[in-house]
Amino acid sequence: MNSESSATPPTTSRPRALATEAVHAGRDDLAALGLHAPPIDLSTTYPSYDSRGEAERIDTFAATGARLDGPPVYARLDNPTTARFETALARLEGTGSAVSFASGMAALTAVLLVRASMGLRHVVAVRPLYGCSDHLLGAGLLGTEVTWTDPAGIADAIRPETGLVMVETPANPTLAEVDIRAIAHSCGSVPLLVDNTFATPVLQRPVEHGARIVLHSATKYLGGHGDVMGGIVACDEEFAARLRQVRFATGGVLHPMAGYLLLRGLGTLPVRVRAASASAAELSRRLAADPRVARVHYPRIGGAMVSFEVYGDPHRVISAVRLITPAVSLGSVDTLIQHPASISHRIVDEGDRQASGVGERLLRMSVGLEDVEDLWADLSQALDSGATEAAPRGDRGRADAGPLDPGHRADRDVSGRSVRTAVAKEPEPRPAGR
Repeated sequence: MNSESSATPPTTSRPRALATEAVHAGRDDLAALGLHAPPIDLSTTYPSYDSRGEAERIDTFAATGARLDGPPVYARLDNPTTARFETALARLEGTGSAVSFASGMAALTAVLLVRASMGLRHVVAVRPLYGCSDHLLGAGLLGTEVTWTDPAGIADAIRPETGLVMVETPANPTLAEVDIRAIAHSCGSVPLLVDNTFATPVLQRPVEHGARIVLHSATKYLGGHGDVMGGIVACDEEFAARLRQVRFATGGVLHPMAGYLLLRGLGTLPVRVRAASASAAELSRRLAADPRVARVHYPRIGGAMVSFEVYGDPHRVISAVRLITPAVSLGSVDTLIQHPASISHRIVDEGDRQASGVGERLLRMSVGLEDVEDLWADLSQALDSGATEAAPRGDRGRADAGPLDPGHRADRDVSGRSVRTAVAKEPEPRPAGR
């Protein structure tokens, strides 16, 4: 019996489904290694008795940024465990490569540094973005300059020194969506970066619509259990090589244990996202019909995120939940709720927050895997605690651009961004952070 053939799975030309890729990508060589679970390589350094050979390999990396053949020299350069996660995520996003980092913000920082190193320091961006992404761009901490625009204004905002166009869709925290293909066309030769954290490759693969760079806070859905932090950029190999060079120089590496947990998380990603999305869609229906709710935001693409604006005090709602966890972050197996104006987007200027739809009565909920009836019972009693006023009969909150509210009209502008058409009464503004 040929042991090698028995240990190697048969190959097929038929494309794998996403659910299959999620389970097997990054693990294809395990059977040949005689393993079932991926190993964890915790080494910080790797022995070599051929110093001349190592010098040649390091010179090659310095010149090309390509992943080295053979074992790494040092963990800041590469790691076999994190490399498995990178391989798997690139397959799920449909890109040639992916490069992992210690966090989503470290990943975005590396992208900006790569473009800045080429003399391309100008960024065109569409709000809303995650609050820290907004801050990193707007504060000029990396020597970058940003032009904020709506999707229709992207082409006019591009300059010779523009290195990047950045959007997040669905956006954090309003869940506004943009037409990726239309924006990619507006970008011309400038790379379009799409933050795909909320959708994940289960719901959309931006490169199929013309994006060239896909960003994830892997801390969220890719990990899926609230116990690992990481970030990753999916892109072509040419850009990945530059990212590896920046990662080596700056040290924003993903820890091997985090890489192991993230690879494990990918195996259940489709199941988790679809199950949580079904509950989120149901909760958005109920919230849209609730007189205590002014407006509901739920994306056409679906997903496990729901945002809604209350008539009462959002801080009292936050303090009253018991099953739902009042905490920042998202994408875990348990349901989380937070007040963006106080936490995730607090660092964004109040005027910019308000202009991008992040109002004082907006709450953002990341729906987990609990039973939907238990979630609704907890959310409803919390809304009772926050209710200080209610909408007049016939003037109740409706779902914005939600795919599951057939009686609601949701238009789009020429660039594809969702246009709010809900007739709900606008809540009066309240001072920020209160």
